[in-house]
Amino acid sequence: MVTNCLNCSTRVEEVWSWRGLFYREPQFLCNGCEKRLEKIEGVRCKGCSRSLETLPSNLVKEEICLDCHRWELDPGWKGILHKNDSLYHYNDFLKEYLARYKYRGDYALAKAFSHTIKSYLTKMDYDHIIPIPLSDERLYERGFNQSTALLEESEVRPSHILTRLHSEKQSKKTRAERLRQVQVFQLVGCDVKDKTILLFDDIYTTGTTLRQAAKLLKEAGADEVSSLTLARG
Repeated sequence: MVTNCLNCSTRVEEVWSWRGLFYREPQFLCNGCEKRLEKIEGVRCKGCSRSLETLPSNLVKEEICLDCHRWELDPGWKGILHKNDSLYHYNDFLKEYLARYKYRGDYALAKAFSHTIKSYLTKMDYDHIIPIPLSDERLYERGFNQSTALLEESEVRPSHILTRLHSEKQSKKTRAERLRQVQVFQLVGCDVKDKTILLFDDIYTTGTTLRQAAKLLKEAGADEVSSLTLARG
């Protein structure tokens, strides 16, 4: 079977293997584009998955990065997000790829990560997996929720039990502003008491959005809230 790379349109020929005789995994990227994706490996922050191998020692505190250390020093945020796992470095290739996917409406690009996400989730225990919702404004602009689409292409059924109240970008705010902002999410139609929750988003940047959602869920009685993101910015 021959397909075209979702990124560069190069012909991708299916590689047969003994495993493939029983189960064939479709190839959505050519070898060249696949190699440009950098999986996060080696020593990483236990809080947010940031690679620690290139960080100066003064930015690492007890096996976590300084940013996560600061979150845990704040009584209002300590323990709110159990941990975040990220799959890839947010390098230039992935940045451009996700820009095409999110802002130019190229929904099919989500297929490239379907096998990786599906395989990773088989190793995780959770009662609900919740994609971070977009505001109505952002959803109208893009036409789809990028996080929901990534899960659906991975044959994962998400729980849509959070809604977003507004869409102001966290990256535009100072750290102090992010820490004291009002809640941006609302919980609808589900009892999460004593449940293990996994949040899902495309990119972990400051961690504020995920922690806002986690705080709401913890206040509603969730036992533990973690997150999985495609990339660590």
